[in-house]
Amino acid sequence: MNSGGLFIMQRAAFALFSVTMPSRIPEISKVRQLIPPLSGELHKGQAGRVGVIGGSEDYTGAPYFSAISAMKLGADLCHVFCEPGAGTVIKTYSPELIVHPYMRTSDKSYTSVSDIVSRVTSTFSRLHVLVVGPGLSRDTAMQDSAREIMLKAREKNMAIVVDADGLFLVQQHPETVKDYDKAVLTPNVVEFKRLCECMNINAKEHEQDTLAAQLSKAFGGVTIVQKGKVDLISNGKEVLRCETEGGLRRVGGQGDILSGTLGTFLAWGKLYEDGTWDHGNEVDPKDIAMLAAWGACSITRDSSRRAFQKYGRAMLTSHMLEEIGAAYDKLAGDQSKI
Repeated sequence: MNSGGLFIMQRAAFALFSVTMPSRIPEISKVRQLIPPLSGELHKGQAGRVGVIGGSEDYTGAPYFSAISAMKLGADLCHVFCEPGAGTVIKTYSPELIVHPYMRTSDKSYTSVSDIVSRVTSTFSRLHVLVVGPGLSRDTAMQDSAREIMLKAREKNMAIVVDADGLFLVQQHPETVKDYDKAVLTPNVVEFKRLCECMNINAKEHEQDTLAAQLSKAFGGVTIVQKGKVDLISNGKEVLRCETEGGLRRVGGQGDILSGTLGTFLAWGKLYEDGTWDHGNEVDPKDIAMLAAWGACSITRDSSRRAFQKYGRAMLTSHMLEEIGAAYDKLAGDQSKI
């Protein structure tokens, strides 16, 4: 077949892809299925244990927002792995977080990457999910350590949320998450564009509402959360859209709240899959990442709306933390009372 014929077939295939994969809103009842009951039968840790990899000398707020959001949504425990300078600061933000100052920047050459990775991965038995990137920085040692930690998490079949400087890592080393369907990437507009470029996707050649699916397919089926006016979530096979109303204020840290709440939902998904509590097995394991991402997007957007209604232009990301509980109650419905 000549190149012209091949091009026509490729365009036809894309046209079919566009027609057969419209975005949709999921059944809310299935998202609620992932939420563990508030029950005396469960013990500490059985409602989720989240690990956040990030936190450098210059960026202490991001890992805090991610970790405390995971806790406020309902995770039992959250561990933050950061560099020592960040650890000292983060410990003053909240006594709720377990802070491990194991990470090191390049100027702290007395600790090797392998030693850092060994210390972090020694805690994996205490975690259900990793969130990689909030406040990580682009320091070479921090990036290299995070990459090796992610590869070790893959070996353990652990769900991984990748955001912020973790996405920069993926741009440089796509193979870190490629073909790993338990990875969820949460890029903003700029990060999404850069990911498309690194995977050789020309955004101008595709419809905007199919790009998340195209990027997911290029990464071999990872879940993509394309943040925007409407959040689009795709695993390359289907596209969910989250239209939950958000606030009109754009402040740094909202993406960190999404990464933390998503970490909790994925931890719940792991516990659901393991049968930690009695349920009807109505959710297919292959759908957990998509439903978890949609739930996290909805709660984050609603938290933003509620905070904006109260504070307007004076709204800060910390105000959103106060609204996570109310946003959860709206999403969970009667489940919140179980």
